[in-house]
Amino acid sequence: MIYNSSNFKKDIILFFIMGALYMVLEGLWRGWTNISMLVVGGLCSFLIGRLNERQGFCNCKMWQQCAIGTAIVLAIEFTSGVILNVWLKLNIWDYSNTWGNLYGQICIPYAVIWFFLVPLGVYGDDYLRYKIFGQKKPVGLLKNYKDLFTCE
Repeated sequence: MIYNSSNFKKDIILFFIMGALYMVLEGLWRGWTNISMLVVGGLCSFLIGRLNERQGFCNCKMWQQCAIGTAIVLAIEFTSGVILNVWLKLNIWDYSNTWGNLYGQICIPYAVIWFFLVPLGVYGDDYLRYKIFGQKKPVGLLKNYKDLFTCE
């Protein structure tokens, strides 16, 4: 795939839509969010979405896509947590009291949640590309979860 200005525009649009959707999801989960989550959530979904456009990633089993997506989310969450929470002292989140945490920025329970949210993110990216840009119709959210639980 050749990267051009048309792809860049699509990526920016998807980045902001998915970032805004993440903020809504986090607001519903935690009761509040921070504007920085637009960038953090947008970046996570952008990277997972770009991977999803690559043939090798699409050919992976859903559990493999979930593992890769979770690794992406944890790397971005840890890096942004160090910057936002430790260096800038914004205290947006703190998992210090959560089991299996790493410096209070990431933890095992949320890693498990991210693992199970990746199929939703993959579908969301596919759906937006279909609805906004007329790309290939997505296979379906339920199929993503069926594939995850049947290891297909």
